[in-house]
Amino acid sequence: MTDLNHFALLGLPQAFAIDEARLESAWRRLQAAVHPDRHAQGSDTDRRLALHNATRVNEAVRVLRDPQRRAAYLCELRGVSLQAESNTAMPPTFLMQQMGWREALEEARAARDRPALARLREEIDGERCTLIDRIADLLDVHADAAGAAAAVRQLMFLDRLLEETDHAEEDLLGA
Repeated sequence: MTDLNHFALLGLPQAFAIDEARLESAWRRLQAAVHPDRHAQGSDTDRRLALHNATRVNEAVRVLRDPQRRAAYLCELRGVSLQAESNTAMPPTFLMQQMGWREALEEARAARDRPALARLREEIDGERCTLIDRIADLLDVHADAAGAAAAVRQLMFLDRLLEETDHAEEDLLGA
């Protein structure tokens, strides 16, 4: 079980596009087999192995459920590291868009404007969906892991910005 990549472990094709129902079904089936409670009466070794396998299955599902993590994982499986810490190069248009969204976030936060935050979140989420479609195309159609890695780095920026937007909305709701 430990030598298998996440896709093979769950019996899924190694692709960005994923059948979520099949993923959930595979997870439930494997968890039923490896859950530590099923091995409570076994030896210490059996219990440790069951815990290890259950953890491994849960991690595989966590990665494959999340588009950003799944894309990064596929890039790595295809020999391309994201280099997220060292490679921060982004297209100028993307950077300008980021700056505009960050300004809009700060303005909405300062003005305590919940509708503006909701509109901003919707706009960023729309761009995120477009980017996820592009990543799927790069990975599954064009087999361009390097191009996908660059797009995943952009997705990471968008996900962080969405998280900041959520925090700003929560702050306004709590006040």
